[in-house]
Amino acid sequence: MTWQFESNEKLYRAVYPPDIMPIYWKGNGEISSAVFIDKKGVSVERSGSRPEEEVIVNMRISFYDAIVSLLAGDCTACGAVLKYLPTKRSKYHSEIHGSEERILLSQSQCKHLAKSAKLCN
Repeated sequence: MTWQFESNEKLYRAVYPPDIMPIYWKGNGEISSAVFIDKKGVSVERSGSRPEEEVIVNMRISFYDAIVSLLAGDCTACGAVLKYLPTKRSKYHSEIHGSEERILLSQSQCKHLAKSAKLCN
């Protein structure tokens, strides 16, 4: 798998449910920008040409939480940087960083990604 991301490649993030992390959710059921605040880098799974159903089934093995998706282009549109960082658990693991020099995303980047993210079934 290449380290490069096509702008239309989907990325998936597990999100704790409201009863565990209420800060991750708005009153209307949408996710908040807090979902994208992580000083270690925002962990995501890249689709890697897999169908969405396959990605979600594989993620549910490790995560029992809600899953949201966004496009790689949503990240680059707000100046965020995508890093392909496979792990023992997943060869699709990647991270979203604020810039090449800064891991933490800015408040405006977090808001942009939260607006772009869509809840998966």
